[in-house]
Amino acid sequence: MPAQLELAQGDVVRLEVDAIVNPANEALQLGAGVAGSIRKHGGPTIQEECDKIGTCPIGEAVVTGAGNLPAKWVIHAVGPIWRGGDDGEEMLLASAVLAALRRAEEIGARSVALPAISAGTFGFPLDGAAKTAIGAARAFAARAKTIERIVFCLYDNASFRAFERALEHTQE
Repeated sequence: MPAQLELAQGDVVRLEVDAIVNPANEALQLGAGVAGSIRKHGGPTIQEECDKIGTCPIGEAVVTGAGNLPAKWVIHAVGPIWRGGDDGEEMLLASAVLAALRRAEEIGARSVALPAISAGTFGFPLDGAAKTAIGAARAFAARAKTIERIVFCLYDNASFRAFERALEHTQE
């Protein structure tokens, strides 16, 4: 049975899911935004594990424990920085979403929550990021093995509405 796609609004670190996705940078340094919330609520062990891993290429994802968070794992997915749309940003964002979902399957997660990867400080236009991420997740959900729920957790109203529109436009 395909995984269910859902939307939630709020802070992804508070969701009761097996794994949450951090929209990471290549250096795996937990800075501001979602990563800052993960660092603040999860404690120092997450950054320590990231430091041991070292780096992660754009379009890929790595896994650490979740420290003090309700989730079991944090999947660090590196999306692209928006450079105008002619540098393969859409493909790299889809790749990052798919890599995060593959890592979730590899660790046996049944539920995973993703924020709007690349749409924050990386500057990816919100509507495009939503369309790309929802499209990639929908394609993955159709053949998911262990994952039952894919939740896009958006922090603000504008993000939530953009993902809501993208979800409605990709309904089968």
